[in-house]
Amino acid sequence: MALLPAVSGRKAVRLVPDQPSTDDLLWEVSPEGVAWLTLNRPQAGNAITSGQRERLIALLDEASADQRIRAVVLTGAGQRHFCTGADLSDPKVPATPLREGAPERPAGSVARAIAGGAQRLIAAVLDCEKPVIAAVNGTAAGIGCHLAYACDLVLAADSAKFIEVFVRRGLVVDGGGAYLLARLIGPQRAKELVFFGDDLPAAEAYRMGLVNRVVAAGELRATAVGWAARLAAGPTVALGLGKRLINRSMDGDRSTSLAEEAMVAEINMTTADGHEGVRAFVERRKPVFRGW
Repeated sequence: MALLPAVSGRKAVRLVPDQPSTDDLLWEVSPEGVAWLTLNRPQAGNAITSGQRERLIALLDEASADQRIRAVVLTGAGQRHFCTGADLSDPKVPATPLREGAPERPAGSVARAIAGGAQRLIAAVLDCEKPVIAAVNGTAAGIGCHLAYACDLVLAADSAKFIEVFVRRGLVVDGGGAYLLARLIGPQRAKELVFFGDDLPAAEAYRMGLVNRVVAAGELRATAVGWAARLAAGPTVALGLGKRLINRSMDGDRSTSLAEEAMVAEINMTTADGHEGVRAFVERRKPVFRGW
């Protein structure tokens, strides 16, 4: 059981396991309501297996519904790798038996695999109703880049780097990469990263707007603890609704975005935290948000 470092005068606290962790994916929830998801295959560059992917999707979905969880941190074990993409050596589920003479890879099989795999994982991060922080502790490559970019806030160690590795393998970018990059940094910058596949140091990723903050490697976890604690003390429903508005605004027109903004404001004022915020303002005191 991990012991978190003290941050800003706060006492260090022990993480309390919520559900049993698996060897390759650690899942812990702090008393403050911060869920820590750690990819735990450092010997394999924290490459994601299909089993890990499915558990990540399930845990992010559960985090949305669990009132005890008010923020999520996603990181990798070790100091070298955040996530180096999908594990290509991962055993695949046996395919449906082929008819005699049929091609080994029927038309549509690749599209189904991507839609049912990497794209579902990225969607799970984007659709999680709690704020998700990526604490990028090392190399993020392929789907590992997109896993970080899909998070609401991205912290990176100064030793971290991002690599759109697909072109090096003769592959087209997948896992929501084109969608995320074009919206985060614009089409021209996105094409440069996708076309060349060069290493992108954390400092340059910050300058381009892909990373919120770069910190010394030794300070990454403490910074993530501090940011997650602030989020966990906030109005959880309002944060989730704000996340939804921002994510959806990139795809809709102005009238749709404004209509949805008005609707979620209506929804938020049915929450206890919404009323608490207004009362605290009127009473000139600091609000105490409970997460519902």
